[in-house]
Amino acid sequence: MGQLIFVSGLSGSGKTVALHMLEDLGFYCIDNIPAELLQTFVKHTIDAEDPIFEKTAVGIDARNRATDVSRVPALFARLRELNIEHTVIFLHAGEAELLTRYSETRRKHPLSRGGIGLRDALVAERELLDPISREAHHIIDTSGMSVHDLRELVRSRVARETSSKLTLQIGSFGFKNGVPSDADFVFDVRFLPNPYWDKNLRAYNGRDKPVIEFLQSLDLVGERIQDIIDLLEKWLPDFEANNRSYLTVAIGCTGGQHRSVYVADRLTEYFSKKYERVNCRHSALNQ
Repeated sequence: MGQLIFVSGLSGSGKTVALHMLEDLGFYCIDNIPAELLQTFVKHTIDAEDPIFEKTAVGIDARNRATDVSRVPALFARLRELNIEHTVIFLHAGEAELLTRYSETRRKHPLSRGGIGLRDALVAERELLDPISREAHHIIDTSGMSVHDLRELVRSRVARETSSKLTLQIGSFGFKNGVPSDADFVFDVRFLPNPYWDKNLRAYNGRDKPVIEFLQSLDLVGERIQDIIDLLEKWLPDFEANNRSYLTVAIGCTGGQHRSVYVADRLTEYFSKKYERVNCRHSALNQ
């Protein structure tokens, strides 16, 4: 078959959005299939040799028994033995983010029954789905993402084009909010002079002209950006040679507003001249 994708993740993290995006891209999608029937369904899609199953995506979530979920990794292992290409995506978000989303939608968590509170249900769900998350090829933290952000991320990362060319995702973040869990390279630029401590620059961000001019004037900033470029240019060909289709580079400063944004934008400008698919996202700016 062409593409076989398994989508799993915490309730409220965007699994349904991801599946809808795949469906829009021509995938045959089935959600919430009982884990005990997963092997039978996958075998059917392979044996049928029907064009409808050429691109198939299957959603697996917490509405399953723990014993059934624990057997799912054995299916992935069997697919590897048979050289059947497949991708496992696992979506998650921080606890505070999930609690906020549930309070806004007023949905009931699938595990919040029998007197179990929402916070405890989230903990139980992480434990339940851990066997699947350990097998994931892509772990996506949707904290701070809009529905549009997630759809575009799924489009670029998972629903790849027939071309094997590398897609480069460059982004900024604030260490105070945690390091992105899906980053392949993380560069810490907190040692660079911080515009935040200049009262005339504090209200701006790394995309605003005053901050750009300030950082652009410092030799240290330009030198360190060049250091990152040199390292990536040395390593990227090896990822391409290994048929890697997607690579994430995360640039972090304290709050993710100034230095990391500026550096990420300069890297994006540079590598956009060398690669067809270069995306940039600033998590603290929601861009």
